[in-house]
Amino acid sequence: MKIETVADILTYFPWRYTDQREVTRIIDIKLDEINVIRGRLLTIKSGNLWRRRMEITTALISDESGTIEAVWFNQPYLAKMLVQGKEIIVSGKAKYNKKRGRLFLQSPNVELIKDQQIHTARIVPIYHETEIGVDGRVFGKISSKWIREKLFPLMDFADEFEDFLPAEIIKEHLLMPLNKAIRNVHFPETEKTLDDAKRRLGFDELFLIQLAALHRRYMWRKISKKEHKQMPADWELMKTFTQSLPWPLTNAQKKAIYEIIKDLGEPYPMSRLLEGDTGSGKTVVAAAAILHAIKAGWQVCLLAPTEILARQHLKTITKVLAKFKIEPVLMTGSTSIKEKKSIIEGLANGACSLVIGTHALLQEGISFKRLGLAIIDEQHRFGVRQRELLKTHASPHVLNLTATPIPRTLALVLYGDHDLSILDEMPPGRQKILTRVVPENKRPEAYKWIRNEIEKGSQAFIIFPLIEESEELQVKAAVSEFERLKNEVFPELRIGLLHGRMKPEDKDAAMQAFNKGKIQILVSTAVVEVGVDVPNATIMMIEGAERFGLAQLHQFRGRVGRGQKQSYCFLFPTLQIPQVLQRLNALVKYNSGFKLADVDLQLRGPGEVYGTAQSGIPDLKMASLGNSELIKETRAAAVNIIEQDPELVKYPKLKEKTLEQQNVAIDY
Repeated sequence: MKIETVADILTYFPWRYTDQREVTRIIDIKLDEINVIRGRLLTIKSGNLWRRRMEITTALISDESGTIEAVWFNQPYLAKMLVQGKEIIVSGKAKYNKKRGRLFLQSPNVELIKDQQIHTARIVPIYHETEIGVDGRVFGKISSKWIREKLFPLMDFADEFEDFLPAEIIKEHLLMPLNKAIRNVHFPETEKTLDDAKRRLGFDELFLIQLAALHRRYMWRKISKKEHKQMPADWELMKTFTQSLPWPLTNAQKKAIYEIIKDLGEPYPMSRLLEGDTGSGKTVVAAAAILHAIKAGWQVCLLAPTEILARQHLKTITKVLAKFKIEPVLMTGSTSIKEKKSIIEGLANGACSLVIGTHALLQEGISFKRLGLAIIDEQHRFGVRQRELLKTHASPHVLNLTATPIPRTLALVLYGDHDLSILDEMPPGRQKILTRVVPENKRPEAYKWIRNEIEKGSQAFIIFPLIEESEELQVKAAVSEFERLKNEVFPELRIGLLHGRMKPEDKDAAMQAFNKGKIQILVSTAVVEVGVDVPNATIMMIEGAERFGLAQLHQFRGRVGRGQKQSYCFLFPTLQIPQVLQRLNALVKYNSGFKLADVDLQLRGPGEVYGTAQSGIPDLKMASLGNSELIKETRAAAVNIIEQDPELVKYPKLKEKTLEQQNVAIDY
């Protein structure tokens, strides 16, 4: 359990609580509910049930209203521990014994009456339990009861925790002292003290994450200042760029371009996240930044997670910047050795001003003569080290793009060292995509409708959550369904297949064929989630829809509706249950990715929504990333500290905690 010290076990917090403060008389016991009974132990004995090879301990407990039997399995030590005639407290569920025609308590917690109860007659902490074993053999379990027994005598050690928060923050935010919070999060005196303890410990977690991020940003700016990559704002150039576009920019795009160009003029490197819904026009904003940097005499690289997305960016940026005589080059895993060599030479001698590519751009041996701006699309799809590698090219300005809508408050935690630009408007002319949840009995009708639309000249995506069939999950899979759709459902139509295990050149060929209309229906896995732009595709059909988060479903939906025709999204859930339908109906109701992200966050939590490992979501013990109020409060407190004392000279305890949070030692 990684518990090695007293401090470790004191910060091994409960994950939930049961309120067992209300004592029930035996005559008032309720079936299948937790009942807390205070009574006298009349009898207790242990014996063997030979047929079932287990030991059974039975006790008779009485209070002024009656008696009840309690039964425990394989706990013979209870007969030695509990003394007949003593007062005890038991808490557990009551079951009905049909043979004997009476209620009994099944495996209740039991405790002798003492000054302070640990397991019963209080707000009882419940801890994550852990199996004990060696080489795959399980011998037992570290239970909540075991943890409570070890913790309770250690509570005085809570006073050894030094309060690292400055006194003014504790006072301003009405926070419980740290030692008191640790005591009360384990063994709370009241609901109020429990809430106050949880709030204090949650505040600490969110505050430290945000302080560490702001401190990291300050230090990076300080260290990188010597590189001096200021690009004085050229507003005339931006005006010319805007006028060159065949469509007007949204106000959100104009604001984002202003924020980015302003950042490029600062004496320290930009670190900005551009967050925008599918189709909100992030690439055009990125193109403005690219143009500004190149005209200021710097090189730019744009990093995309897949070849499909890299090619999409190449197409859009080439078109948007054509009038400015900027010719990007593409470097991916499938680029020929001869081409790669030429590109690498061009980057090293400065002849190549803009390169767009995949992970291939991060390989060793690639150097830039004057890299001024690095743009990373969907940065969570790259490893931390891969992202950091770009910063080693003499600290360029960094602009991260994401099409995954993240509520602003959550973005403050996940991307705390970034400034934030949000594209929350859609360009004019984008139609609302009609979305429907389709029950299984309507499937033949849906197929018929899709066939008619395709015969009129439209194209369709059919998305599956898996590549190969899973009996365990009973979720339709892309490969087997591709064969069924091709041979049985749409034999007269041209159907293609796309999934993550295909070779890059095969994936590319499938997408090119779909783009050119040679394929009418593309059967795919989540590969098409980002960056696929086929204006003629008007139908998105998603199988096993409940297997995806709302944010991801919204990404899929954004793959259609890019042309002039009305577009549709059909959701086919495997499970027709209320929780699933509630979530999917949010997609029917809302067209905004940001609104859906909020809904998903409330319904499922951030780990499930964004994928804990991929998104760098912190492992929080007490705070909730859904608590936007506390996130705002801790952000304001962290900003205030950094503005006053960015190097935390006046706050040595806080500095120590912050460096611990960053897991890095910076020598000033």
